[in-house]
Amino acid sequence: MLVQEITALDLAALCYHNKERYPFLLESVHHNDINRYSILFAFPGQNIVLNDFSDFNFLSELESKIDGDSQPSDLPFSGGWFVYLSYELIGQIEPILKDELHTSDLPIAYAVEVPCAIVVDHQEEVYYLVDQYNSQQRIDQILADIDAIKTIPKTQISGELTQENEDKFVSGVKSSRDYIMAGDVFQVNLSRQWQYELDEEMDSAVIYDALRMANPAPFSALIQYQNFSIISSSPERLFSVKDGVVQTRPIAGTHPRGVGDEDEAQKQHLINHPKEQAEHIMLLDLERNDMGRVCEYGSVYVNEVMTLETYPYVHHIVSNIKGKVRQGVGVKDLIRALFPGGTITGCPKVRCMQIISELEQMSRGAYTGSLGYISQDGKIDFNILIRSFVQTGKTLTFRAGAGIVYDSVPERELAETKHKAAGLVRVFQN
Repeated sequence: MLVQEITALDLAALCYHNKERYPFLLESVHHNDINRYSILFAFPGQNIVLNDFSDFNFLSELESKIDGDSQPSDLPFSGGWFVYLSYELIGQIEPILKDELHTSDLPIAYAVEVPCAIVVDHQEEVYYLVDQYNSQQRIDQILADIDAIKTIPKTQISGELTQENEDKFVSGVKSSRDYIMAGDVFQVNLSRQWQYELDEEMDSAVIYDALRMANPAPFSALIQYQNFSIISSSPERLFSVKDGVVQTRPIAGTHPRGVGDEDEAQKQHLINHPKEQAEHIMLLDLERNDMGRVCEYGSVYVNEVMTLETYPYVHHIVSNIKGKVRQGVGVKDLIRALFPGGTITGCPKVRCMQIISELEQMSRGAYTGSLGYISQDGKIDFNILIRSFVQTGKTLTFRAGAGIVYDSVPERELAETKHKAAGLVRVFQN
């Protein structure tokens, strides 16, 4: 493996410069101890694309392609695979759901082999150029691209914003409460859709540049592949694996930001609210149970319990769970156990996803799906796709949700979806 230090640069500008050569960017814009790295993946190779449930088993095919016999690296990615999973991939993981899911014309999942990347360690402020197969030709091409790079233009984003009918969501909250009171589920994460029609077609990198300024997040992403783009400012990790240890970091509990002293009061109200505490602990138990399916007995523990994280428009309650991966467990097993995250489905997962499909009545697609990578030395990291645009042509769509419990007030849950969407809506207001 060839590793070379390079000078600092804007990774997204390379995506703008040549999206075919640099189609995938995972960027820690709001970097901290949660995620200290950004990765720009270069020179995409062979791919695996699932367009229909009946085509083949995506996770089995992906696992068969992964070569796990390689030297370890100190960097998070040293060549391997970039992976996209739509929410609807659950139709292959839980076949009982397949006929109940709404689908779209977009791929259900894809994986792309990537031998080369630029890795940024924000903690050490060092930029690395990595090539799995020691290709000096690829390294030289990236260096030439860096020399020719131009900044992403600052362009006014104009168009028309519409949102899904509020009465539909309020009705869905009431129906979710009925299911909860009937004993079907404990909580349902219900979402609603916004759509923005651009006045003229725009490069996804331009929109991403505006989003990362408006709503910086530790698991941001710009993905320009197939026939659509994903432009994300996600704050949430689905799971990561390093040195045989798997971690998941669920977010459950949200309050809007306040102004001045009110902001601190909002934090305290969130962390001390009995409903928010109960919801978080319930989902923490769900995630621990999911982790137990792939971890050694007795190794699963919560190393951070109900901490607060603050973002430009909301406060969140967050915990972190760790466990030692059981011998013989592979990528397929990990994704089957942990995808999609319980924080964006509800509890119990399968019944909640049936209810979500019934009430939302449309495909979620990228929303609450996942993006991530599998490095050839065994490291893995996936986010949860919330606070994200999907761009097809001149159309941007995005969704935001709320966790519905038995004492939810529909109007308050509706307001929560608007608070979560505020960082994305801000892009159109600059």
